[in-house]
Amino acid sequence: MKIEIGSRIPSFTLPDQEGTKVNIDDHVGKHNLVIYFYPKDDTPGCTAEACSFRDQFVDFNEAGAEVIGISSDSVESHKQFAAKHNLPFTLLSDENKQVRKLFGVPGDMLGLLPGRVTYIIDKQGVVQHIFKSQLNAAKHVSEAIRILKDLK
Repeated sequence: MKIEIGSRIPSFTLPDQEGTKVNIDDHVGKHNLVIYFYPKDDTPGCTAEACSFRDQFVDFNEAGAEVIGISSDSVESHKQFAAKHNLPFTLLSDENKQVRKLFGVPGDMLGLLPGRVTYIIDKQGVVQHIFKSQLNAAKHVSEAIRILKDLK
C-alpha cells in the first residue's frame, strides 16, 4: 500500500512517548494533522527537524493542526528525546515499522536509513500534501505550514 495525495490515511494505533495507546481515528475530524516519519531520535537531522516543529508549534496551533512524529524508536527513547528537547507534540513508537509500511514510506537511496516523509492531512483524513527530503529536515516544517495555511 502506498499513501498518495487524495488517499485517506489508514487506521492505526501506536504507543506515544508516555506509553499511552493513540488511535489515529480519534484525531481525524478534530484537527488537520501533520504526520511526519523520521529515521531516529537524537540524531542531528532528526533533532533539527523536531526542534523546528517545536519552534513553530504556535503556527501549527494557529493553523488548527496537530503534529505527530513517528519513528521505530522505543517508547522510552521517545520519552527521553521529547524531554531533552522540550517537544510539545506527540511522538509515536512504530518499533515493528508496521505504520511506516502502511503509509509506504520509502527508505533512503541506499536503504540504510528509514525515510523522512511528512504528510499533511485534512480534517476528513485525506492526504493533501506529501513532502519527502532526507537531508533538508527543516523544510518539512516550512512546507507543512505553507500547506496548512491553504487548508484553513
